[in-house]
Amino acid sequence: MERPAGPTRPALIVVDMINTYDHEDSELLVPSAERVVPVIAELIGRAREADVPVVYANDNFGLWRSHHGELVDSALARPHADLIEPIRPDDESLFVVKARHSAFYETPLAYLLWSLGVGHVVLTGQVTEQCVLYSALDAHIRHLEVTVPRDAVASIHPHLASAALEMMERNMGARITSAKETDFTPSTS
Repeated sequence: MERPAGPTRPALIVVDMINTYDHEDSELLVPSAERVVPVIAELIGRAREADVPVVYANDNFGLWRSHHGELVDSALARPHADLIEPIRPDDESLFVVKARHSAFYETPLAYLLWSLGVGHVVLTGQVTEQCVLYSALDAHIRHLEVTVPRDAVASIHPHLASAALEMMERNMGARITSAKETDFTPSTS
């Protein structure tokens, strides 16, 4: 697909943050999620103010008959609802249900971004060393610019997260930055 002419818009992608946290390794993930939720909430607010699309790319946890509203409701009904409420999708948010690690794998995300004129994705969410890493790779091979705010991604294993961020920067040309340095200005590249 050829991108529309003119400046390309950024989009904020929130990966797997609508979560019940009742899965293997959740006890290792929750403390990291607690640190990043306020940062992601701030980025979501800035993106909304700048009229930047906010796209939630979320695992369906094997609930093949559910839709995004049910996923949100299920997460809000669990003990870690405090991690969902500050970042819950609003009526303008876009939602892509995914079944595997990458937000792009077998989802309409690439087409959605193309149709919105998006050429730059800001990846936030969890897990840095898994779904964020694979989503960054798939964005890169689709010729999208990638930014990953290191303080807006949660991990299970910090040493693997550091390695994943380094791989994204070195191998995929991703810009690894802080949330405060994240720019939502359209680019002309």
